[in-house]
Amino acid sequence: MTENGSHSASELLAVMSSRVLEDGQTVFAGVGIPLLAATLAQRIHAPGLTILFEGGVLGPFIVPGELPPSTNEQRCTRQANMVLSNTDVLLLLQRGYVDIGFMGGAQIDRYGNLNSSFIGDAEDPKIRLPGTGGGNDIASLTRMIVSMIHEKRRFVEDVDFVTSTGYWHGGSSRSDSGLTTGGPYKVITDLAVLGFDEETRRMKVEALHDGVEPEQVQDATGFELMFDDEIGRTDAPTVEELAVLREMDPDRVYIA
Repeated sequence: MTENGSHSASELLAVMSSRVLEDGQTVFAGVGIPLLAATLAQRIHAPGLTILFEGGVLGPFIVPGELPPSTNEQRCTRQANMVLSNTDVLLLLQRGYVDIGFMGGAQIDRYGNLNSSFIGDAEDPKIRLPGTGGGNDIASLTRMIVSMIHEKRRFVEDVDFVTSTGYWHGGSSRSDSGLTTGGPYKVITDLAVLGFDEETRRMKVEALHDGVEPEQVQDATGFELMFDDEIGRTDAPTVEELAVLREMDPDRVYIA
């Protein structure tokens, strides 16, 4: 709870995601929570943060109340530093110019591998999902931030399909397979902030949100979590943070 009243789970995700972004970084962000988090960071503590869209836009200005519905929409180009081809955007990733990539998926496993392809058996899937887009490029070449609701059906021991590679099978398996840069950085959920153990690369709880206990996080997870020796507590969203979010998305399209 904040001085400004209660906040939604989506607002919590956006605020907590924004807080791990740093001034001077270039952030590959999609629409929705990633864009709100990046814009919030610019407004609060990281004025030198640069947003990059998969559609080819570098450094746009996001007008409050006029969020683009997709990264290919004309509003994405307002006051942009540069408009590139999709190929050139992916080349920026390959050249190491992008610091952080926001990721999502229907499933994530203990090593941060993400599935956005299908649920069930490959030959007869229960659900077909959008697929990779640029997700595999982002996961392979940047530090990933994953923002998602914390549910057992999403946090699974093994994803049904690895659309975007995390730490693969743990340990050094990611780098051994040829992915020598990037990797999962933080997983932000409505319950906690999680990172990854330096040695095993297993998912680890670093901080709990207000009112959440370790048992709740474990109960909402389909695999055994690691916990920091000293688990932190996140500060609730501030009045200023919520005001910026609600100005950016007054119709509550993404922060409902």
